[in-house]
Amino acid sequence: MRLAFCITELNVGGAERVMCELAVRLLARGHSVTVYSLQPRPVGISCVPQLESAGITVEFLNMRGVFSLVCGLGKLRKLLREQSPDIFISFMFHANFFGRLAAYFAGIKHVVSCIRVAERSAWWHLFLDKWTNVFVERYICVSDSVAEFSRVVGGLPARKISVIRNGIIAPTELKNGTNKIIFVGRLDYQKGVDWLIQTLPSWLTQLKDWELLIVGDGIFRDKLEERIDAKIRNRVKVLGWRADAVELIAESKILLLTSRWEGMPNVILQAMSNAKAVVSTNVEGIAELLGKATEQQTCPFGDTEQFAQKILTIANDPALAHELGQQNRSRAISNYSIDNMVQQYEQLLFAVNS
Repeated sequence: MRLAFCITELNVGGAERVMCELAVRLLARGHSVTVYSLQPRPVGISCVPQLESAGITVEFLNMRGVFSLVCGLGKLRKLLREQSPDIFISFMFHANFFGRLAAYFAGIKHVVSCIRVAERSAWWHLFLDKWTNVFVERYICVSDSVAEFSRVVGGLPARKISVIRNGIIAPTELKNGTNKIIFVGRLDYQKGVDWLIQTLPSWLTQLKDWELLIVGDGIFRDKLEERIDAKIRNRVKVLGWRADAVELIAESKILLLTSRWEGMPNVILQAMSNAKAVVSTNVEGIAELLGKATEQQTCPFGDTEQFAQKILTIANDPALAHELGQQNRSRAISNYSIDNMVQQYEQLLFAVNS
């Protein structure tokens, strides 16, 4: 098949990593692959080298601002007409919306949109998704809970929705980790890092020889450190965005996720594959990931007492932390392999193109 992938940007993130792995592996299976990014070529570390070193052409549409959106749409339409792909596959909201419009005007017959999150903040995303539903042949949701949200709240037709979960490449060698608890994610409202900081006096003060690593960047970063209680500030390391985030997870003992809403967070899969225990809010995709160990590792968003107790219980019981980590790793390897994910995408794309 001739495949055209479209994504909002190619900085290193969960959706970007998944799309890159998928594109590279489908190329290796004999398909023709081109990738379109709405935004300009990233500066610094990104997913672009992985794509280009595999021989995949990457086109940057430089869509920033109203005028550039119009120009970018025109350029994407032109490029799609030249490539004439069998299927157009988009990832993330902006690429889904603008990409499907360009694909329609380019005369692309098969359009597949991938929904990565249960969008509970920007209602207009849901409105535009539903409004342009007529241009989409199939939606791929990243979890059962996102699929349910897309049907019930987003109003998308059930007959168009399929579920393909993320895949992970599990490391062959594991690290025990030191007394570090780690948060990895964007420092914004969705990821709940504001609530995380509020919870620190409830648990970090009781873990005298532990420290918290906060890895990521975003709009909350500037005021983050000043909101940390002075008594524990020296044990909270705000590291910003790090290219070695996966290695930092491997060197820690517990991963935290404090999101208000999600889809199926890759950072949880990374921790699971590294045999780490997690403490997470019970948002979309988490129960599917953790399975029987969900109750021991989750709590409702905003329940500071339960969140703190989960952390303290695991941190103070090395045997329990090890047991949960091994359960998580076994589940990640058994149910979330990257090869299985790619095979499911390929089968669905063949069905769409038949």
